[in-house]
Amino acid sequence: MPRTLVVIGHPIAGSYNHALAERYVAGLRALSPETDEHEVRIADLAAQPFPHDPASKAQVRAPEGDSSHLDDRIAGWVEDLQWADHLVFFFPQWWGTYPAVLKAFLDRVMLSGVAFRYGRGHVSERLLGGTTARVFMTMDSPALWNTLVYRNAAETSLTRATLTFCGVKTIGLTRFAKVRFSTPEKREAWLDTAERLGSKDAGLRHRRLAREFAEDLAG
Repeated sequence: MPRTLVVIGHPIAGSYNHALAERYVAGLRALSPETDEHEVRIADLAAQPFPHDPASKAQVRAPEGDSSHLDDRIAGWVEDLQWADHLVFFFPQWWGTYPAVLKAFLDRVMLSGVAFRYGRGHVSERLLGGTTARVFMTMDSPALWNTLVYRNAAETSLTRATLTFCGVKTIGLTRFAKVRFSTPEKREAWLDTAERLGSKDAGLRHRRLAREFAEDLAG
């Protein structure tokens, strides 16, 4: 199983996003239940308060990856980010993008010196190369409205402007719509989807190690 950091970007505890994350983690852990506590970390932004706004420029930088000058909660998440090789985000679409708490998490944790490093001109060094990501988004608007009117703003901002910029490869993007108008049966089916994708991602590390082993033998 990949070392996985699950970020629940909903500010209210007990949300449907929390239920989706719980089922995803259940699927992720099903493959290796005896080692799961060492391979999965969860950043529940509703349950773990943190200072949203940096007080100085120094708090959006971690030279050479050193986060010792940061708030303890932020430093802990920075360490989680450096530890992980797979990131999973759960969030609801609010006002066409995502809740402020998730934006604050990205601002405080995806730091210069940790996630990227400025280079010459407009070129930056992507420090999270080799990391993968999966994104889950719930929304009440129709998928077509999200595409034509919102221009997929939430997904584009997270995957392209943030993750790709830092070298993270998004391997999956799942939208659940329209949640407010859905039936209990539909919501249960979505939970099953999250668990199935967790099981799928649990095999990523095993397939990668097997491929590397085969390449070593061939070499």
